[in-house]
Amino acid sequence: MAEDSDLEKTESASARRLEQAREEGQVPHSRELATFISLLVGVVGLYVLGRWGGHRMMQLVKSGLNFERRLAFEPGGMGQVLSSLATDALLTIAPLLIASVVAALVTPFLMGGWVFTTQVLRFDPTRLDPMQGLGRMFSTHGLVELVKASLKAVLVGCVGVWVVWRERDHLFALMLQPLETSMDDFAALVLLATLLIVGSLAIIAAIDVPFQMWEYHRRLRMTKDELRQEMKEQEGDPQIKGRIRAAQREMSRRRMMANVPKADVVVTNPTHYAVALKYDPDRAGAPVVVAKGVDLVAGKIRELARENHVPILEAPPLARALYAHCELEQQIPAALYTVVAEVMAWVFQLNHWISEGGLPPDQPSGLAVPDGMDPEPGKAAGPA
Repeated sequence: MAEDSDLEKTESASARRLEQAREEGQVPHSRELATFISLLVGVVGLYVLGRWGGHRMMQLVKSGLNFERRLAFEPGGMGQVLSSLATDALLTIAPLLIASVVAALVTPFLMGGWVFTTQVLRFDPTRLDPMQGLGRMFSTHGLVELVKASLKAVLVGCVGVWVVWRERDHLFALMLQPLETSMDDFAALVLLATLLIVGSLAIIAAIDVPFQMWEYHRRLRMTKDELRQEMKEQEGDPQIKGRIRAAQREMSRRRMMANVPKADVVVTNPTHYAVALKYDPDRAGAPVVVAKGVDLVAGKIRELARENHVPILEAPPLARALYAHCELEQQIPAALYTVVAEVMAWVFQLNHWISEGGLPPDQPSGLAVPDGMDPEPGKAAGPA
């Protein structure tokens, strides 16, 4: 079953899956790279600080073996000496320790960046399952680890044998040299052998890093169902989204209808389109579309306009142009300023007639919109 499950995971991990794995502390990690960098820093540190550090440690040993007689009879005297020697020894090896800490911090950054999480510390009883442990031992990952360990042993052994064989005459000659000279030569020989061995580990690291990256992404692969489910969770259930959009449209329509009684005029097709305009010179430099709609919505706009005594003007080309090129709560385009100005002049005259009396103004007729503004040029008003 596990193999079938792995075969089904054919899709690369999504960005969200990678982020979740990172939050759980799952990042690419190569122990071979960490070992190589740590040993390399240690060897280089010993090479740079070896002579100075060895001389200083020798001085500490000498000073530790020589102390005043009175200190042996003073309470705490020897403790002070040991404390001073320990402090000096710590300061001597401090540069090497700091370099090792920096190397340990840099190595994870090279693979996948630093991750600070407590998820890996939680108790997981499955880690105590012996069957899962055996499964990991005989898995592909376990086989790769066995091959790497064998390859490391072979490389280290071969390099060590090669160095000893190459320097065999030098090693025998050390027995005939003075102690101080032979120790310096022997230390240089050991340092050379260590550096060569560490260099051989670079081969293992160069193989392990790409493998660990591949293995990491392979473990996080997803099935098609998981990918679809994740996309659904991110984007939301289509049915729920549809209901939300419907509710939003209904709320928007209600707000739009509430603005119809405040409009100055409603321009109609007369039946298919209806656009309500409001002009407030203190808030906008041109009339604003406060409501618009087609068919049933247009009928509702006309009904509200009649109930609230909002003038209704039948101008099919202008109604179609306003509906096509104007958005709610937006000013009309500059191309329609002239024709809409005629409409607003008629509205002003109509309001004056209602309040003052006299002869009613004639409705503007033959209102023409600029070429390209009418989406249905040449079409007459639709049937009622």
